[in-house]
Amino acid sequence: MRLGQLALGAHAKLPVDLVQKHGAQKRLSCWHDVNMRTADLGIQLEGTPGDLDAITDVPGVLVGYATVVHGDSVRTGVTAVLPRGKRSSDPVFAGWFPLNGNGEMTGTAWIDESGFLEGPIMLTNTHSVGVVRDAVVGWQHRGGTMFQPYSYPVVAETFDGTLNDVNGHHVRPEHALLALESAAGGVIAQGNVGGGTGMVCFQFKGGTGTASRRAETYTVGVLVQANFGLRRQLTIAGIPVGKEIPLTEPWPPLARLAVPETEQGSIIVVVATDAPLLPHQLKRLARRAALGLARTGGCAGNGSGDIMVAFSTANAGAASSDVATVSVLANAKMTPLFDATIFATEEAILNSVLSAETMTGDGGRTVHALPHDRLREVLARYRPR
Repeated sequence: MRLGQLALGAHAKLPVDLVQKHGAQKRLSCWHDVNMRTADLGIQLEGTPGDLDAITDVPGVLVGYATVVHGDSVRTGVTAVLPRGKRSSDPVFAGWFPLNGNGEMTGTAWIDESGFLEGPIMLTNTHSVGVVRDAVVGWQHRGGTMFQPYSYPVVAETFDGTLNDVNGHHVRPEHALLALESAAGGVIAQGNVGGGTGMVCFQFKGGTGTASRRAETYTVGVLVQANFGLRRQLTIAGIPVGKEIPLTEPWPPLARLAVPETEQGSIIVVVATDAPLLPHQLKRLARRAALGLARTGGCAGNGSGDIMVAFSTANAGAASSDVATVSVLANAKMTPLFDATIFATEEAILNSVLSAETMTGDGGRTVHALPHDRLREVLARYRPR
């Protein structure tokens, strides 16, 4: 079992039970492969993945996690995505898109105004946005990576209150720092990890997922924190899997005024590319992530916070010059990037579900993993060899 970029040695002062260690969560769930992907089950999706089939296929992008699991009710964490590594103060061009705004992503006013993202993108639970934001400011200050004398960190959330004691405020500054300092490239873990630890997707266990696609000479990588969808909506490669594996246990609504059997969850989509795009083009890219969401069955209900952000690692130094000369891809050449974003988002969502394990959490509630054996049966029935 691989736990991706969970660097525990540098944070030995953290209580052991606050950070998921190798095998520790076996007390809570029955583990699958934490990097299960659609291709491992013979699911053929569109597009050509990068070598890692992960957001880290985009050169320079790092990902780190802090997974906070202890006792009977704490199932949460933090994910960090660093566009130019840990020690860079060089902003990247960025754009964002709120498909449905019942959620939070801080720092977006400055993305709209300036066109730049000036630090990492952090993902956590709904009630831990503030503590993670403040921790990022301190981390940038101590490391000398603030581009300006002040910082507007980008921190996004989804609600893990089904499995986590979300009002207990169990994410602390040191967890955000662990996610930042443990960030690395290469293969990254998926499922019950980082900010996705306690998340639910299509009323199966969900969480963190990633994928990538090649777009001619460029790469698009996606990382999602998936916490949305009703069981009956789940669609895999056009097959109505959720209807074939229906929900059988009672499912209480999260929102007091929600209409029964309406979608109430959220998703954050982070899109990275090495293509030379300007902010308005990156906003276009972020919008296409919504189409990848739709391909899995998501439909952005009123209670859903579906927020997408995209950045480009090209044009280094563009923010530092009085007059910068930048490279820009022609709009007419963007369609392959649109396709790559759609297909990578679709797969990242499905990977988050395929990699997640059954989890029991706050209040004794259990959310089951998507059973791979039943999924194989459904796929074979719809697409016999």
